[in-house]
Amino acid sequence: MLEVLRRVIQEVNGARNLDAALATMVRRIRKAMQTDVCSFYLYDKELESLVLMETIGLRTQAVGRVVLPLGEGLVGLVAKRSEPLNLEDARSHPHFRYFEATGEERYSSFLGVPIIHQRQMLGVLVVQQAEKRRYDDEDEAFLVTMAAQLAGVLAHALATGNLTRPSLAGSQAMFKGVASSPGIAMGEALVIAPPADLNSVPDLVPNDEAFEIARLKEAIAKTRDEIRAAAERLVNRISSQELALFDVYQQMLGEAALSEEVEKRIREGQWAPGALADVVRRHVQYLERVDDDYLRERAADIRDLGRRVLAHLQEDSPDTPNTYPDNAILVGDEISVAMLGEVPRDKLKGLVSVRGSSTSHVAIVARAMGIPTVLGMVDLPLPRLSGAPVVLDGHRGRLFVRPGDELRSYYETLIAEEDALNALLEHEQDLPSITTDGHAVPLMVNTGLAVDAAALLKSRISGVGLYRTEVPFMITERFPGEKEQMRLYRDQLESFSPLPVVMRTLDIGGDKDLPYFPIEEENAFLGWRGMRVTLDHPEVLMVQLRAMLKASQALDNLYVLFPMITNVEEVDEALKLLDRAIVELGEEGIAVQRPQVGVMIEVPATIYQMDALAKRVDYFSVGSNDLTQYLLAVDRNNPRVSDLYDAMHPALLGALVELSQDAKRLNKPISLCGELAGDPAGALLLMAMGFTSLSMNAPNLPKVRAAIRRVSFRDAQKLLEEIMCLDTPSQVHEHLEARMEAWELSHLMPPKD
Repeated sequence: MLEVLRRVIQEVNGARNLDAALATMVRRIRKAMQTDVCSFYLYDKELESLVLMETIGLRTQAVGRVVLPLGEGLVGLVAKRSEPLNLEDARSHPHFRYFEATGEERYSSFLGVPIIHQRQMLGVLVVQQAEKRRYDDEDEAFLVTMAAQLAGVLAHALATGNLTRPSLAGSQAMFKGVASSPGIAMGEALVIAPPADLNSVPDLVPNDEAFEIARLKEAIAKTRDEIRAAAERLVNRISSQELALFDVYQQMLGEAALSEEVEKRIREGQWAPGALADVVRRHVQYLERVDDDYLRERAADIRDLGRRVLAHLQEDSPDTPNTYPDNAILVGDEISVAMLGEVPRDKLKGLVSVRGSSTSHVAIVARAMGIPTVLGMVDLPLPRLSGAPVVLDGHRGRLFVRPGDELRSYYETLIAEEDALNALLEHEQDLPSITTDGHAVPLMVNTGLAVDAAALLKSRISGVGLYRTEVPFMITERFPGEKEQMRLYRDQLESFSPLPVVMRTLDIGGDKDLPYFPIEEENAFLGWRGMRVTLDHPEVLMVQLRAMLKASQALDNLYVLFPMITNVEEVDEALKLLDRAIVELGEEGIAVQRPQVGVMIEVPATIYQMDALAKRVDYFSVGSNDLTQYLLAVDRNNPRVSDLYDAMHPALLGALVELSQDAKRLNKPISLCGELAGDPAGALLLMAMGFTSLSMNAPNLPKVRAAIRRVSFRDAQKLLEEIMCLDTPSQVHEHLEARMEAWELSHLMPPKD
């Protein structure tokens, strides 16, 4: 049966269109199961009905004419229950309904299975037989497997408009991904292809090594020019923080990063395109194993640069359109920052990508530019999608393809309201974040680059709540030296001085590979990472601590943060290294003050070690994103399970209350950095819990500040009391929405369905 299943799937996938695929499928299934009838019913969500779309065995004139409301008849029952129904005598079942047009009165046996895609009902697959027959377990398993295969084919066909439906014409399709930059956009899908394919480069031995090296350098130089031109087009539209991403690209193209290693491969006997492809693929393979979202996205940057250089080596300029629609929604398998810079800003309205996450470079730039973005849309059908009218919902990670008039009207209203709100909130961004009854909540920003928009942000924030130090380690072929790190840290500390800057020590490991420090583990999520790695390699941590301390001279705004702490022994070891670094610098004539030291609360075990940790550190910083993932066992950037990732889960809220109460009892400051802090309603809950500061991405500051300034601390505490009595995330969300609406703050929340 497995071999039959494989052949059927191959034929279905190879069909010229969906109609042919359906016809092939029902005929092959009928033959494989040696039964009389095989039929497919398509579900219409708007009508809440199933329509017979294809059959072999029933009368063909019934196709498109037989319509079953959800729950009506045996087919409707299968759809309503979302489970198989196997009957030896179908006519004796109380839900049996006879349709004269089908001619099915002569069939007794019935087996129906639902077709479901990402929890959405798409249809029902049915087989029938004249004589009474109880289909066995193997038959049922076969049909269930076929339904699962058909689900993906149907979802793609619905999006591309490649489905002819007699009674369902014009209905829209919706795809889900990871919301990466908030906002709403309406326009025309513009599918773009990568400039070159790194996986299709043949291995060839060069005839002239010098020529290969020369054309490699020429290709890199042309790519540099492209990146520089893209940056220049964006220079007046994004801040220096985001423009620094283009500097990272240029550094990756530098001698030490890319060219040198490719040249080495050429001298070893590989032609330039093959050497480049080998080097890029190796770096990408290392980086794609990384769990840390921000660092894993460096693989996308390296892959994009490799494609661009390869395109020039192949004497083929990157494939970019000559003209763009006025309302372009850029869609691709993987969209890079450089691609973003090639589209005229006045025409670019949104971004959608099959790959990527909310921490990718393109997501960072998109948020800075105010462009709605949804990434990780794994089931998006790229072929034939270009030119389709779409609505992009960056708040909830949705793409509507060929939307109906009612949906379009709804989103047009939302866009107008959001534009008016942004203009209104901009006028109060330099005002303090204080509640109506005088409770102050310091707001801080998360950063991860060497250069940040300090000039714009300094008057609006209370400091940097999290500075990721991993980036310089990702763009070199070795661990950066003490002087290199010191310069980077000094730039950050000086830019925000006298505001505090919380610098997290290197967070790499089995789930955060470096190209030059590979680690292979079966379970990277729970493996050798964070402090576990740097304590095993104290020479790496010592260089970083010395660089941080030297960078803080005469500024004294450095706060050191240790990540991925599991037990207090790790903190003791790290503090010994910090003290040793201070002593060593003193012996070298460099006097530095001991900085404030904190630990990240992201491993659930630390929730129960607060007393012991408080004896050793000066403050706590809760990493809510990782803590949520560990508590709920959900990868938030996996779109297949991202619905389960919910920072409003009662278990997480209970843990946060406990943490804030412990910190207060222990007289220690406690901050929170993560998506929950950047949510207006979430920020009010955290404020009520007693968190002493909140750190978030800069674009989230306006709405969070507005919420805090319009609610009393007393009312926020009452809201928290109400929320903590609820049992499910959906109840929490519903109550928050109701309360925000009562406070006339619903405009600060993402739009409702």
